[in-house]
Amino acid sequence: MEDRSTEFQQRLAKLSSLKEAGVDPYPNDFKPETTAAEVAAKFGNLSAEELLATNDRKVSVAGRIVAKRDFGKASFIQIQDRTGRVQAYMKKDILGEEAYNLFKNCDLGDIVGLKGSLFRTRTGELTIETDFLELLAKGLHPLPEKWHGLVDVEARYRQRYLDLMVNPEVKDVFVKRSRIIKFIRDFLTNREFMEVETPMLQPIPGGAAARPFKTFHNALQMELFMRIAPELYLKRLVVAGLERVFEINRNFRNEGISTMHNPEFTMLEFYQAYATFEDLMDLTEELISKLCLEINGTMKIDYQGTEIDFTPPWTRISVYDAIRKHSKAPEEIFTNKDRALAFSKEIGLSVPEGLSHGKVLIEIFESVAEHRFIQPTFVTLYPLDVSPLSRKNALDPSIVDRFELLVAGREIANAFSELNDPIDQRERFVGQLKEKAAGDTEAHEMDEDFVRALEYGMPPTAGEGIGIDRLVMLMTNSPSIRDVILFPQLRR
Repeated sequence: MEDRSTEFQQRLAKLSSLKEAGVDPYPNDFKPETTAAEVAAKFGNLSAEELLATNDRKVSVAGRIVAKRDFGKASFIQIQDRTGRVQAYMKKDILGEEAYNLFKNCDLGDIVGLKGSLFRTRTGELTIETDFLELLAKGLHPLPEKWHGLVDVEARYRQRYLDLMVNPEVKDVFVKRSRIIKFIRDFLTNREFMEVETPMLQPIPGGAAARPFKTFHNALQMELFMRIAPELYLKRLVVAGLERVFEINRNFRNEGISTMHNPEFTMLEFYQAYATFEDLMDLTEELISKLCLEINGTMKIDYQGTEIDFTPPWTRISVYDAIRKHSKAPEEIFTNKDRALAFSKEIGLSVPEGLSHGKVLIEIFESVAEHRFIQPTFVTLYPLDVSPLSRKNALDPSIVDRFELLVAGREIANAFSELNDPIDQRERFVGQLKEKAAGDTEAHEMDEDFVRALEYGMPPTAGEGIGIDRLVMLMTNSPSIRDVILFPQLRR
């Protein structure tokens, strides 16, 4: 115990006194029968007279003491449980001397169980007149008096338990997060998607362009990787005949940390046989617009001072048309890599000469256009060489049938019609290996077993990944990904 503050020592002394008096400061025998929300729902609309005339106004609650007003032989406290707060009245004549002395040894932050009858105070507040009290857990640290503001932001992330305890608006974010995930799960299962689980430890990292975390399995004497995406395993299941599958999964990418990136994050990934990327645009539009209505009661939300309207239909624009719209790029950049490199320098980019033509174009797109898409927009038809797992476009084989959903200038979802030609897939993996040898640390490895699975035949399929954390950020008006992850990664 490193904290040696005066209050900490005082609470330790109280703990010792309680034990010496034969009081167990950490019992496990109290079972609350009512929550704060249930008290408010059942009795909140009753007048003082109606309460007194009610036969079943006896309640039993438990929670943390978050406020306390002492008037000598009587006190008021606020109890907070998972659903909210309720006030309780403590009077020596009603509690009895022993229980009241126990209460006098209780501090802010202690967890108590109590029973009593409801009444209204002179000011009309619904209150429990306590006739039974039990200390359930003695808190040795005081609750923080002020826990918000920029100076405390990192402390809030490091001690999330305190953040949730004293900041109701923070708890509301994570309650919404839970509702969002439930809504998504119900939406997909109602459309005959099957929820599955795939390996988090993989012998070959695949399914995304990202650097993996490495680990080592002692018994098998082999190197393994934390998954960067579940894609290749989910596609194996489509090959197996599970035509609609999804996974709400944890992914791990050995990359930088920012307001938009955490090395451990949550992704929804789903695959639908006999569907195209256009079908998934329709499905995504329906999913997110209905989700927004469910969580916020409207399809128009405020995100960091900007109104975002999720009402369908959403804008659809190709990568190349987005570049044309938001820059003065000459038409030659789309067919000539040297012209694309020259234009990238003109707009201030420092693009390596060895980068493929498609990747140069994506660098240009991200610089001139991506941040401009504030309202929900499907950006479609990406260059082939940045999409090694996507199906080629039937009219132009230099691009693929893919979209990214951009909202507030950031990627929320990525989807494409899947490549199911095993010969083409092998050739693309070989191309990725060449890029890896040339220094691209995010290029795909060859996955022979995945190619073998495709050789058995995968039906035409479309797949998509949606970033749950970024989606929650939008739905809760949170500026940083750390605000929507309970325990974000931080430096020591």
